[in-house]
Amino acid sequence: MAVADVVKLITENDVKFVDLRFTDTMGKEQHVTIPAHVLLDDADAWFENGHAFDGSSIAGWKGIQASDMLLMADPATAKIDPFFDEPTVFMSCDVIDPADGKGYDRCPRSVAKRAEAYLKASGIGDTAYFGPEPEFFIFDSITWGTDMSGCFVKIKAEEAAWASAEEFEGGNTGHRPGVKGGYFPVPPVDSSQDIRSAMVLLLEELGVPVEVHHHEVATAGQNEIGTKFSTLTQRADWTQILKYVVHNVAHSYGKTATFMPKPIVGDNGSGMHVHQSIWKDGKNLFAGDGYAGLSDIALYYIGGIIKHAKALNAITNPGTNSYKRLVPHYEAPVKLAYSAKNRSASIRIPHVANPKGRRIEARFPDPLANPYLCFAALMMAGLDGIQNKIHPGDAADKNLYDLPPEEDKLIPTVCASLDEALAALDADREFLTRGGVFSNEWIDAYIELKMKEVNLTRMTTHPVEFAMYYSL
Repeated sequence: MAVADVVKLITENDVKFVDLRFTDTMGKEQHVTIPAHVLLDDADAWFENGHAFDGSSIAGWKGIQASDMLLMADPATAKIDPFFDEPTVFMSCDVIDPADGKGYDRCPRSVAKRAEAYLKASGIGDTAYFGPEPEFFIFDSITWGTDMSGCFVKIKAEEAAWASAEEFEGGNTGHRPGVKGGYFPVPPVDSSQDIRSAMVLLLEELGVPVEVHHHEVATAGQNEIGTKFSTLTQRADWTQILKYVVHNVAHSYGKTATFMPKPIVGDNGSGMHVHQSIWKDGKNLFAGDGYAGLSDIALYYIGGIIKHAKALNAITNPGTNSYKRLVPHYEAPVKLAYSAKNRSASIRIPHVANPKGRRIEARFPDPLANPYLCFAALMMAGLDGIQNKIHPGDAADKNLYDLPPEEDKLIPTVCASLDEALAALDADREFLTRGGVFSNEWIDAYIELKMKEVNLTRMTTHPVEFAMYYSL
């Protein structure tokens, strides 16, 4: 979509406002809205000059002494918002530093674009395709509190296994999935069918192609909407649209959705398996005649991800809550190995009928990850594997959760905590900074930002500690 197409979209639909959206370091979309006439007065100049804003209040960004930033709207992303009362077009924006006119080094979308440029400059390939699978929960309501008097969290979900004894208006129907019982019975056990369908229709209306939707393993409303793969930056854009639609459709139904990796104790958490492949001149470089139909390039790419996995965890699993999911026996892939069939391995090679679909699936990321940063970091690790021919060794076709101790200790694992991951990122960062994709200044600021989360959870007394220590 060109500038003229945006103008046409606005005028033909009597659009009143234009919503400018960008993603912060944490992965949350932010926005500012302008009357449509501001753009229409001189559309070419508006797109060329951008919209000025103060970036100093965005966590992890520059201080007030260097806060002036520009939002440069991408006309190709223009869509009519389906939730606002007044007709509004929204667009994804790059954050530009007016000092040099380049993408701000801490703007996630700019990082993603630099990663795509680095791939082309490397000569290895010209296109990286990504296909994430973010899972999420839909609850009826949630309350929590943390103060000096104590802390609590309470999830309310009529579909939850623990709700069998509760009284509900209209009665308790008794149809609900048990713990690890949500994959995937028909309604009324699956209570989210109509909500997911509403989400899918809006996603496709907004240009995000959907391939499947279903209930996931956990009780209390764990769901997944599978959307089509695309190029790195566009696929990150689509992931942000998916999150926006999921949150707002759930809200319109009087419910609440979360992409938090582990909101429920004792049941499966939400992952974001990330499918990926590298192409050049229209050819899939991952297709070959090796293990599971992979090429040497694909194996080296896997080797790079395994080598840098602990550093990657700081970006692909960026919350303290992420590591409550990364434990064995809840379908969480903690073992750094690869396999065509074994879902306990952190990297899986999906079966495909056509070699053009050959790809690898990194299973340890979760949907708390900023998609622009996550996809860029995974690709940079994979490219390092290709450049240095890092072979991942033999595939693992055993259940990695039930190995004998002498075999188990030979297989590396992902990090066990966010602070471990941040320390790994600090020590292993050079692969990310190649081509200026990530800057050392960005990494330093990111570690500082995330350590605040680590320290907050360290200092907060947890209710389970009372169960363990109160009477000692």
